[in-house]
Amino acid sequence: MDKEMQEFILKLLERGKDLTIATIRPDGYPQATTVSYANDGMTIYIGIGKNSQKAKNIQACSKVSLTINNDYEDWDHIQGLSIGADAEILQNENDVRRAGECLMKRFPQVAQWANDEHSHDFVLLRIRPKVISVLDYQKGFGHTDLVTV
Repeated sequence: MDKEMQEFILKLLERGKDLTIATIRPDGYPQATTVSYANDGMTIYIGIGKNSQKAKNIQACSKVSLTINNDYEDWDHIQGLSIGADAEILQNENDVRRAGECLMKRFPQVAQWANDEHSHDFVLLRIRPKVISVLDYQKGFGHTDLVTV
């Protein structure tokens, strides 16, 4: 991926607030859920319920897909990302700390959950993109560029 494309992807990641993540259920159906996220470069972090269906799905299959869509005024200004990635539930203390720092920087209210009695009810995920479809309708309706990370 060239530097210009990488900067454009990072700009879209920084401007986005939520993503929709799709995991694979045991019955083979995809499950899509919208969550808030933070990123450190191309690495994406989210928090999910420890016993949620998403957590169970990721434990069984680490492959996920997600979309991030930035706000737009009309179709000519649609920009977003569609990402194929690997997700993992963080176990290492340093990894958990780094993910927590990124999430708290972006969403300071996370601090109240990290220190309450329910803090053991959620886990942090690290998502590492493998392939990204970059949507940029400013280059023409339906324009996408496929990038391998």
